[in-house]
Amino acid sequence: MSAPSRRPEIRRRRTRAEKIAKLRKRLAAATASTDKDRLTAKLHRAEFTSPGNPLIKSA
Repeated sequence: MSAPSRRPEIRRRRTRAEKIAKLRKRLAAATASTDKDRLTAKLHRAEFTSPGNPLIKSA
């Protein structure tokens, strides 16, 4: 694969990783139950496109 065809893929991965890191950080800082539920739901939606390990560790 040449570099121009890989750039969009790399950008997608990087953006997605940044978004997941941001959501995990917000989830760790969340105090209200509703905020935790909302952020957990967002991370679960992101898991559907994530092959392999889950994004949130189960208790």
